[in-house]
Amino acid sequence: MQKLKSVLISIEQSGQIEVDVLEHLTQDEKEIVNTLFHENLVSEALVFLEEMDADLEWQEFLEKAKVSKKQRVSLWRPLLKYAAIFAGVIATGYLVFRQNDMANQNPISETSIKLKMGNDNVKVIQEESSQQIVSTSGKVLGVQKGNRISYRVDSEIGELVYNELEIPFGKIFEVELSDGTLVHLNSGTKIKYPVKFLKIGKREIFIKGEAYFKVAKDKEHPFVVHSDEVAVEVLGTEFNFSSYDEDDEIKTVLVEGAVSMTNALRPEDNLVLVPGTKGAWNRISHVTNEEKVDVGLYTGWIKGELVFRNVSFKDMSKKLERSYNVVIENNNDLLSTKILNARFNVDIESIEDVMKSIGEVHAFNYTIKDKRIIID
Repeated sequence: MQKLKSVLISIEQSGQIEVDVLEHLTQDEKEIVNTLFHENLVSEALVFLEEMDADLEWQEFLEKAKVSKKQRVSLWRPLLKYAAIFAGVIATGYLVFRQNDMANQNPISETSIKLKMGNDNVKVIQEESSQQIVSTSGKVLGVQKGNRISYRVDSEIGELVYNELEIPFGKIFEVELSDGTLVHLNSGTKIKYPVKFLKIGKREIFIKGEAYFKVAKDKEHPFVVHSDEVAVEVLGTEFNFSSYDEDDEIKTVLVEGAVSMTNALRPEDNLVLVPGTKGAWNRISHVTNEEKVDVGLYTGWIKGELVFRNVSFKDMSKKLERSYNVVIENNNDLLSTKILNARFNVDIESIEDVMKSIGEVHAFNYTIKDKRIIID
């Protein structure tokens, strides 16, 4: 597996396949390299392989991948799509069972902020404390102070190594990447990123959820945010990015600078945003739209604000669940379609305050018990 990783790194750096670098690979591995190169999946493959700690795991994966060349393309593409964020979890059934077994032995609360540093290495982040972030080999990667992790630009890392942060409902967090880019992470967000960006290639990260980016300028190394089929590329700018699974759209709202928004299903739909505009890619229709917006409606969450303008209660309840870490069970069909305008602050108003305020506009009965709200 190490030989294959070295070959893929060489290809990623040079942008081409040199015959002499393939001579130490098996025939199966050579075919995999050619498939990945021609399908533009080299970077994703490196993310995937980085999480495979043992050659045994790699051999097990090869056994599952012994299919025709045509079939191998269809195998790798969806696999690497999900491996980009959850690499190692779906590598093989063996890995899945092993990780589930580890989770059962050492259960971690769903309300904890979790930092994943390898297949089985999960660190719980305590917001009231400080600690060094250390790799499995003992190298200091950065430091956590309160609700922020800051990675070092001078850490002794010479290859792509990824960490993954998972923010639970009811909390927000910050991560400062090794290049100085600051990322505010909203509730219910997962982000995967290199502990140190290499001097060659793009600065690429992967996300599910919502984040506000203040990207450090670097003309030689564009910054790219990936989520499902969508990619947003920038050089240095500020923008909000939202891609929750339960939402129909993946949205980018630009505050400063310029960004390019593309999707893999329709590459020709390349959208270049200017400040004050929102780009949205619809997961169902695969159509990309652009419109002018009030950026404050999309960025207020950084300060704990929840701003709703002409939003149905059904859509409003999704954000309330994430921000207050509650479950809303709505049995009132009329309320579900009610269009509302409201502004709340999670640091000031409780979820009960929110329910009372909405009830003044549209009367309904509800009960709150153990973070579950039942509306009749």
